[in-house]
Amino acid sequence: MPNPHDFASMTALICFEAAARNMSFKAAAQEMNVTPAAISHQIKALERNLGCALFIRRHRGVELTEKGAFLLVALQRGFETISDAVSRLRDRPDAVDVTIRTTTAVSALWLTPKITAFWKIHPGITVSQIISDVATAASRHDLHIGYAVPGDDGDEWREIFRDRILAYGTPHFAREHGIRGIKDLLRAPLVHMNDDHNAWTGWADWFRELGHPPPSGRSLFVNNHMIALQAAEDDVGAVLGWEGLMARVLQAGRLVSLVPESIPSPAAFSLRINPRASAKARLFADWLAAG
Repeated sequence: MPNPHDFASMTALICFEAAARNMSFKAAAQEMNVTPAAISHQIKALERNLGCALFIRRHRGVELTEKGAFLLVALQRGFETISDAVSRLRDRPDAVDVTIRTTTAVSALWLTPKITAFWKIHPGITVSQIISDVATAASRHDLHIGYAVPGDDGDEWREIFRDRILAYGTPHFAREHGIRGIKDLLRAPLVHMNDDHNAWTGWADWFRELGHPPPSGRSLFVNNHMIALQAAEDDVGAVLGWEGLMARVLQAGRLVSLVPESIPSPAAFSLRINPRASAKARLFADWLAAG
C-alpha cells in the first residue's frame, strides 16, 4: 500500500532538524551519537528528495536557506506535538482493565449499579463504559451488551436476562385515562420507540402477541428508551418496559405497571465478548452472566 504521508526518510528529517536547530552538522552528530559525515549524507539525500537546497554551506558553518527555515518550523511543530502526546501517555498510563459498550438505557437502569457492586468485590479491576445508542463497531471494547439475538459470527455470547415486557405509566396517567384493562390502552396515548439501531419491541408487536389490533390513540415517537421513560413519567403516554430494567424505576414509585398482561421478550439482553478480551474482562463477563 502507498504511504499516506508525503515526506522523505524520517531519519533524514530528524538529522536535518538537529543540524538546523544547532546550526552545525558537528553538534547534530554529537547529539545523535553519529559521525558528522553521516549527518551530511542524510541531509544531502533529503535535499535530493526535495529538489532544493536546505543549507548554505560556508567555511565556518552552515546557514538555513529560506526553504530550510520553512521546513525547520514545520518539523519543530510536528515534533512538539509528538513529544507532548508521548509525555501525556507516560504521565497517564491506561488504567482501564475492562471496556464495555451498551445503550443509554441499559447503562442507566441496569449496568451502572452492577459495576458498582462488582467494584466492591474486585476493587483492583477498573471498568469503563462506552455509552452509545448507535450500532457501530468503530470503538474498541472488550464486551458489548445489547437487546439482540446472538449472531452466528464466531464471537462468544452470553444471555444476561430474557424477561417479560409490560405496559407502564404513572398512577395519575392511569386515573386520567381510565386504564382498567388492556382494551383501555388501545385508545390511550402511547410513547413509541422509533429506533433503527436497536430492535426494541413496539406497541403493535405487544398488542398482536396478546391478540389485539394495533393501538389507535395519540402517539409520541422517540428514538431513546430513557427519553421514552421520561415522557411516561411526565404523563405524556404509557410506555413499554422490560421487567429486568425497570426495578429501580418501580422502586422509586415513578412508574407502575398499568395492566397485568405481558409478553415474553422475543430477544434477550445478551453479552458479546470480544475474542481478544483480557482475562479480567472475561472475569467481569462471567460475573455479569452469573448475576
